[in-house]
Amino acid sequence: MYQKEAAYYDAIYSFKDYEREADYLHELIEQHRTRAGGSLLDVGCGTGSFIGSLQLYYRVEGVDLSPHMLKVARERYPDVPYHEGDMADFDLGKQFDVVICMGSAIGYTRNVARMQQAVANMAKHLHNSGVLVVEPWLHPEAYKVGRIGANFVNQPELKIARMSISELDGNLSVFDMHHLVTTPAGVEYFVEHHELALFSDEEYRAAFEAAGLVVIHDEGIIGRGLYVGRKPEPV
Repeated sequence: MYQKEAAYYDAIYSFKDYEREADYLHELIEQHRTRAGGSLLDVGCGTGSFIGSLQLYYRVEGVDLSPHMLKVARERYPDVPYHEGDMADFDLGKQFDVVICMGSAIGYTRNVARMQQAVANMAKHLHNSGVLVVEPWLHPEAYKVGRIGANFVNQPELKIARMSISELDGNLSVFDMHHLVTTPAGVEYFVEHHELALFSDEEYRAAFEAAGLVVIHDEGIIGRGLYVGRKPEPV
């Protein structure tokens, strides 16, 4: 997963307005936190899509499972500390004022137990009164089997067609992403396999509450919403 695709990820998702989403995210965090502080951990940071904008507000570090994605992130923002690790069990030995997990990366935990473990692990990396923001993947009722997806890149020296058909395996949304990539060096074809769990609203909320977080759901700006949890001060 994200092996060959990592090199083309930013081009494929160039239609996204990461700056606008990061500004919205910052405003949301400011509304819900009661602790002053500027450290932020981006879990599932990928190629660093949010990091450039978030650096305007925070001292950012990143965590991702994919060394291929981290390689791109390090090239984009070499001054940011990055860590390779699984969101369910990474341990940085320190805490942050804010932890985020965007891009529906939480879906890659694949089952409720691991999703709960990941939320608890991210909460463990929060200071008291810190804020955790998680962008969910689709809820089960919103997922459509058989939906055809396509992304196209038309740059002067890079052409990409990425296509998929949504499938279902139990609670997993399954995609084989077929890539046709053309550069001056030639034409390449490859497939990347993705499986993301379809968790319900109740399952997300229960995971936050089990981790000791006070949780609310915000509508967000791209349709999936955001779960926002605050870690209370100890009584």
